[in-house]
Amino acid sequence: MPRVTSLGHVGLYVRDVERSKAFYRDILGLKISDENPSRGTVFMTAKDRLEEHHELLLIPGREDGKVIQQISFRCASLSDIKEFYRVFLENKIPINRIVSHGNAVGIYFQDPDGNQVEVYWPTGIDWPQPFGKPVNLAATDEEILADLT
Repeated sequence: MPRVTSLGHVGLYVRDVERSKAFYRDILGLKISDENPSRGTVFMTAKDRLEEHHELLLIPGREDGKVIQQISFRCASLSDIKEFYRVFLENKIPINRIVSHGNAVGIYFQDPDGNQVEVYWPTGIDWPQPFGKPVNLAATDEEILADLT
C-alpha cells in the first residue's frame, strides 16, 4: 500500500498577493522560490528550493468560503504515485489531473468534501514554476522520467 511521507505544501487563495507575500517573507522568513506576475502566483519555502521547492503557494482569488487551493502530500517514489493512482481508480476517487511540474509528478484529486488534494513525488529537477504537463501513469517509469519537462 502506498503512503505519504509528509505534508509537502499548501496552496492558499489570498485577497492581496503582495501583502501576503510580504507577511510570509518579512514576518515568517520564507523565501520566494518562484513567482509568476502574470498569474499572480508566488511559491515560497523555508528551505533551499532544491530540497523543497515550495511549502506555501499564494494564489489570488480568495472569496468567502474559498480559502484552500490545495493540500499536497509528499511521497517517496514514483511507484508510490502509480500505486495511489490504482487505489484512487479502484475506490472511484475523483481525479482532477495527473501532471508533471518538472520538479515533481503529482495526482490532484478530491477528498470527500471536494477539497483539492495532491500526492506528489519530487523528481530532483530544478524547474521554473508554475509548470504543468499531463503525465500518463500507465507508461513505464523510464518513459515518464524521459518526458518530465
